[in-house]
Amino acid sequence: MKREPIKVRESEASIRRGNFDEVVMGYSEAEAVEEAARCIQCKNPTCITGCPVGIDIKKFISCITKKDYSAAFAAIREKNNFPSICGRVCPAEYQCRRACVFTKKGSAFASKEAINIHFLERFAGDYGMNNNIHIPKTSDKMLSKYKVAIVGSGPAGLCCAGELARYGIKVTVFEALQKPGGVLRYGIPPFRMPRDILDFEIDYLKKLGVDFVGNFIIGRTKTLDELLAQGYSAVFLGLGAGIPSFLGIPGENLCNIYSANEFLTRVNLMSAYKFPEYHTPVNIGKKVLVIGGGNTAMDAARSALRMQNITMQTSDTTIIYRRTEVEMPARRLEIEHAREEGVKFKFLMQPVEFLGDNNGFVKKMRCLECRLGEPDSSGRRRPVPVEGSEFDIECDIAVIAVGLKANQILISVTPELKTDKYGDLVVNKETMETSIKGVFAGGDIVGGEGTVIEAMGMAKKAANGILEYLKTDPVNN
Repeated sequence: MKREPIKVRESEASIRRGNFDEVVMGYSEAEAVEEAARCIQCKNPTCITGCPVGIDIKKFISCITKKDYSAAFAAIREKNNFPSICGRVCPAEYQCRRACVFTKKGSAFASKEAINIHFLERFAGDYGMNNNIHIPKTSDKMLSKYKVAIVGSGPAGLCCAGELARYGIKVTVFEALQKPGGVLRYGIPPFRMPRDILDFEIDYLKKLGVDFVGNFIIGRTKTLDELLAQGYSAVFLGLGAGIPSFLGIPGENLCNIYSANEFLTRVNLMSAYKFPEYHTPVNIGKKVLVIGGGNTAMDAARSALRMQNITMQTSDTTIIYRRTEVEMPARRLEIEHAREEGVKFKFLMQPVEFLGDNNGFVKKMRCLECRLGEPDSSGRRRPVPVEGSEFDIECDIAVIAVGLKANQILISVTPELKTDKYGDLVVNKETMETSIKGVFAGGDIVGGEGTVIEAMGMAKKAANGILEYLKTDPVNN
């Protein structure tokens, strides 16, 4: 007989909506052991197929039941460099938990009965972090003579750096912003991804010998050719998808309309959430609209609501989405948390125009009602605007969270890099090598906007490709 899942501890919604402290508190030791005991240790564990990096989930959960937490941590680290990070931000309900045998076949996301694999991964990851457990280097004299450059310090760049540094390769990570972390630092709010967790993982990479160079834009500060001329034997491009998409409707250039990318960067990286300690220029109005239905939209809405509570002791933040909640790609947990905190949701609405005042500031958003039609290429039912259904919604801040496109700074000055019709880099799927010999890529710059663990999966494959390249290329030997 299946036992009920152990509910993870969370801070109270009435309290957390007024701060940026972590919401999910994680499992205690007793809770982790009890949840792990629910796992039936399948002969053929389907959950592993749902993990983009192939963690031996059955093995690490078994270790937790035996209270061998060091072994659980080591089992995860065989495939996942950052368990404390992934245990917090991975959309487990669409990946490993969805593939759990306790989830009915064909379900779009995990059932409530599925093992809470992500919370158990977080528990093991935090145990390893709190007890300073590190995976030792694998020394390789032949490889230690090489230098490899990593462009971008998001999840793909950090993962690739760690994989290569373990072999003694001299790795340098070049980051455009002043602090490393990429989307983990500027995109994901601290109430989901505490900065001390991220800083611990970056410090660990530094102990492995990885160098970080900030405020350095490859494609501007130096070209790719200039970088290679500095003696780097290979380069990994983890540039991410940093170019925001917009709606392309009239009035979108009015003041107080942000891309989610800019809004979250101002709040997270520039510490606007610590106002008045940091007087960062980000406007927060009395009525905030966030357009979109993904995790970025949830992060923007929940951040905006907190900023309203901190600065004005009031909140009125609404998410506008053109489909229904069923079709929303955001994590179910994030939708639930947003709703608990007071974020409002309006579905089946499509923005068609922003309206402003005489000073050029947004005041209203005009929308059309929608109905759902036939499924589109994403498999979700297509939103069809209803003719003559126009109506206006008041707002003084609008945040557009409808996706990101590939960063083009380096690509635009390096025509030898082959791209597809979306502007993403074309790579050899087996080695992740680009059209330029010795230059590899992974993460959102290759696959489009994806998850942290998907980016890491590509980075690990690229790291293996780089290792083989260094071993076999006659130029390097």
